[in-house]
Amino acid sequence: MRIELTRRGDYAVRAMVTLARTGVDKMTGGAIAEATGIPASYVPQVMGDLVRGGLVTNIRGRTGGYRLGRPANEVTLLAVVEAVEGDGRRRTCVLRGGPCRGDARGPCDVHDAFYQAQEAVFGSLAGVSLADLVSRSAETAAGTSR
Repeated sequence: MRIELTRRGDYAVRAMVTLARTGVDKMTGGAIAEATGIPASYVPQVMGDLVRGGLVTNIRGRTGGYRLGRPANEVTLLAVVEAVEGDGRRRTCVLRGGPCRGDARGPCDVHDAFYQAQEAVFGSLAGVSLADLVSRSAETAAGTSR
């Protein structure tokens, strides 16, 4: 089974970790593109999703930019992914294609296994904040520079 992000999700995670890591008040779209490798033309789209999701604040004007909308310890990886990709939870039965629990025959044979796996993935993402990621990155960098 593969668990992967869309390009948009990948870019959103990169941008949010960069905003959390830099510790600066704000970053311009160009600075985010340069720091993350996200194409400059794509930054406004991704950041717009994050602004609409309440995770980023957009400061307009010549001296504007983007900043975290909440403290890094309050923003989970799941919130970032869902802000750009939506709620990715499976809504249809793996075997039947339609509802599983609402079916008169009851849940299908694989329902519980897939449901538990899905919840484990989402639970893992919900349990990691931007602050956790930045802290781990700093610890790794400190360990490799010795």
